[in-house]
Amino acid sequence: MPRSSNNVASRRRRKKILGLAKGYWGARSKVYTVAKNTVEKALLYQYRDRRVRKRDFRKLWIARINAAARLQDITYSQLMGAMKSKNMEINRKVLADLAVFEPEAFKAVVQTAISK
Repeated sequence: MPRSSNNVASRRRRKKILGLAKGYWGARSKVYTVAKNTVEKALLYQYRDRRVRKRDFRKLWIARINAAARLQDITYSQLMGAMKSKNMEINRKVLADLAVFEPEAFKAVVQTAISK
């Protein structure tokens, strides 16, 4: 029985990897085995960094809220504690946006949170 090779699937598999490696420098975009390693690594970074991006944005929001809160003579920790005790449910993304673009609104939120 003659050996059968599935050329269609093999070519498609190689073309897919080389297509993903398009734009890479030198052998990384030309040689299949090198391109395969590079693409695998790139996909790992892509998967990992989708999660890291969420952490980075949360850190940015907290830094912005803290900076704006300190202008109101309160720390980030105290502000979030006061908001939690008043059942004010404003997420950090919106709060940071207020702090940067609407300082008066942020000031009102702080005053509401710390009022007795």
